[in-house]
Amino acid sequence: MEIILDGQRIRVDEGKSILDAALENNIYIPHLCFRPGLDAFGACRLCLVETLDGRLVTACETPVEDGMQVISDSDRLNRIRRVIASLLINGHVGDCLKCPRSGECKLEDISSYLGINDEDLTKLREFKIDDSIDDSNPFFLKDNGKCILCGLCVQSCDIIGVNAIDFTFRGAKTKIGTFMDKPLIDSICVSCGECVETCPVGALVKKSEKPSREVKTVCPYCGVGCGIYLGIRGDRIVSARGDPENPVNNGRLCVKGRFALNFVNSSERLEKPLIKEDNEFKEVEWDEAIAFIADKLSKYNGDEFAAIASAKCTNEENYLLQKFTRTVMKSNNIDHCARLCHAPSLVALSESLGSGAMTNSINELKKASCILAIGTNTTETHPVIAYKVIEAVKNGSKLIVVNPTRIELVRHADIYLRNKPGTDVPLILGMCKAIIEKNLIDHEFMKKRTEGFESFKEYVYDLEWDEIESITGISRDKIREAAILYASSPAASIIYAMGITQHFNGTDNVFALSNLALLTGNLGRANTGINPLRGQNNVQGASDMGALPDLYPGYQSIDDAREKFEKKWNCKLPKEKGLILPKIFERACKGKIKALYIMGENPILSEADINNVEEALKSIEFLIVQDIFPSETSKFADVILPACSFAEKDGTFTNTERRVQLIKSAVRPPGDAKPDWWIICKIAEKMGVPGFEFENPREIFDEIRELVPAYGGMSYKRLENGGIQWPCRSRDDPGTVFLYKDGFTRENGRAKFILPSFRLFETPDEDYPFILITGRSLYQYHTRTMTSKIKGLEEFKDWKSLEMNPIDGEKLGVREGDFVLVKSRRGSVKAKVRFNEALMEGVTFMSFHFAPVNRLTSSVRDPLSGMPALKVSCVDLIPQ
Repeated sequence: MEIILDGQRIRVDEGKSILDAALENNIYIPHLCFRPGLDAFGACRLCLVETLDGRLVTACETPVEDGMQVISDSDRLNRIRRVIASLLINGHVGDCLKCPRSGECKLEDISSYLGINDEDLTKLREFKIDDSIDDSNPFFLKDNGKCILCGLCVQSCDIIGVNAIDFTFRGAKTKIGTFMDKPLIDSICVSCGECVETCPVGALVKKSEKPSREVKTVCPYCGVGCGIYLGIRGDRIVSARGDPENPVNNGRLCVKGRFALNFVNSSERLEKPLIKEDNEFKEVEWDEAIAFIADKLSKYNGDEFAAIASAKCTNEENYLLQKFTRTVMKSNNIDHCARLCHAPSLVALSESLGSGAMTNSINELKKASCILAIGTNTTETHPVIAYKVIEAVKNGSKLIVVNPTRIELVRHADIYLRNKPGTDVPLILGMCKAIIEKNLIDHEFMKKRTEGFESFKEYVYDLEWDEIESITGISRDKIREAAILYASSPAASIIYAMGITQHFNGTDNVFALSNLALLTGNLGRANTGINPLRGQNNVQGASDMGALPDLYPGYQSIDDAREKFEKKWNCKLPKEKGLILPKIFERACKGKIKALYIMGENPILSEADINNVEEALKSIEFLIVQDIFPSETSKFADVILPACSFAEKDGTFTNTERRVQLIKSAVRPPGDAKPDWWIICKIAEKMGVPGFEFENPREIFDEIRELVPAYGGMSYKRLENGGIQWPCRSRDDPGTVFLYKDGFTRENGRAKFILPSFRLFETPDEDYPFILITGRSLYQYHTRTMTSKIKGLEEFKDWKSLEMNPIDGEKLGVREGDFVLVKSRRGSVKAKVRFNEALMEGVTFMSFHFAPVNRLTSSVRDPLSGMPALKVSCVDLIPQ
């Protein structure tokens, strides 16, 4: 359609507002309370415009009509705007030169545009301003005296589903505040900083310095892979903001992505190679360190060597470490932390569907008609994905949450199933049983695209509802209600995380979910799917790159693809499958693994039953640890190598939705720290093995493209603008938003129903009467190697306690703040008690970040994937 704005003919899309039309055509209309992506609010009234018939309307709220004529600049309009702006300034603490927003304040811009002067302000009556400042949050402050009540912060907090702030009090006393007007630190605020980004004045400001330049890259924390702009000043990271053009996060970030990236600046960074002599580390130059390592490694053969790759390192670096392990050390003993998070997803989904990856995309969640969130505390572990889920609910999507703990997402749920820990298989099978009983099956999908249904149907028919209720603790009516909602929705999506996978029967849990999706035809279509949420920023990429003991890059079997890789790498490769991560430590304890190369991991804290891991590291003859900080693991090393952080090197990460994205060097590394890829190449060259003569990550990526079909159509140039989702097989392939549109990637093109088994690893008894579940905190990450260096995060101490239901505390005779000895069959730790009514009676919780927690967990493994039983353990609690 076409409108006439200030005499100019402008073409405008239907549904746009007058203000949208003006901004898209570089026509300035003063405004304060409008921000793209938020609903028009019309609070400031500064965007008033005049229609042909003389009416005054707010440009932000008024949709365009074909042929509409609008005036945005006139004496009448500017007189009104001057009065409005003058009143805003009068009710606003001045002293603009001292304001952190000075030079970028929208109210300052508007007053300059309208020519407001002191005379305009002296005509107005003075009134008392609430000029209090809330300085309680470690990352930003709230200055009530500068607030103009535009409401943008309230809207932004509402969109992400937190609702920590709102308009409080009335009349002249109205202000933006928290519930009961508590300080931000004592409220439900999650410190994401979305409100700070939307504030047009100096009412909400970061406590960090302003950057002198910005570099576009990708967040190094969870698997969401948010696009960011790093703010740089000199050689320091001083800020971060979300990339509004990035298709993953559209500019939104969580507390870690916005405020916890300056760990890169820490004085604790490793800066020089270190070699242990007489139980002390001494600094050496790179030439000496490389020569020392090459000489030592040359003394070991394939069976005696193993390597642990890293989900925090780039695709290029993980590719090189597995290549080094196979071509230089002649070993397939290469694994990484996916063994501890999503190995069951890889095994189960590959067998049932053809690929172990997330089938659909993050943004599709916003359009799903139903979302089943099971075994995922999404607001804590993948906050930006949680924003999408909450947005979907606000737009009418139905949400089913399955979790033993009443997590934050339950607040937005239509149905909440609170199952006993570890009972996901019978619960999901109960849903399948209800769907079959109600004949809500997608028969056409099953006939054309699946196999094995009849056997599965008989298996489910034999299940007894009484047994399902007894095991799960949920009534059949509630299970049926959830099943009917999921099955009757036009497009239903499943999201899950380690609450599903980190179990003795984790692979069976994923088989069960796959069956549920197949039963209802919720695969191979937009806004549906089965979507494992990866825990670390490059878990997907490390797996794609073949950092696995039985698969080459691109998930190509070492039995079937050996000749292909031997030809490319120009060498003979080992035939035997390698050892999975837990077995590497088992073999080390027995003296079978004698040399170990650990890149960017801290297994002394992340592995189950860490007493055994500690024994293994002590037993290894030669240990290389390559990292950005000294760690609990590096204490056992013979050589410590200083690596670059994500902000000091180029490369690619692959996020949870299979999106390959570029990261870019933003600052110089400290001291003599080097990129991981450079270090691996230099060791290989010193050992006289060709194939590692790379000058930069781009050259490594070109080799990856040759060998990994799903990456074949990508290039650094193509990845510049938001990345590409694999598979992308050719230069003109745009990538794949969702998998299986044209068939499943199993041999016969059909997905398969697989019968899951079920057995609890441990059940409470007289000696160990409580169930302990483990999880993560929003304010920490993994083993805290990075986040422990962020002072502000340490003010949020929820990750340091043992949480329990207050009823259990009363029975034990302990109060909040008391200490208890938490004892399992593997070990014990001392922890402070914190009451949490969200936990069911008899269930306790400790965060994975609490350093000793894996002294309690078991190394007993899922027989299909090798996943240790990290999630659920039985414990006794002894008051101290």
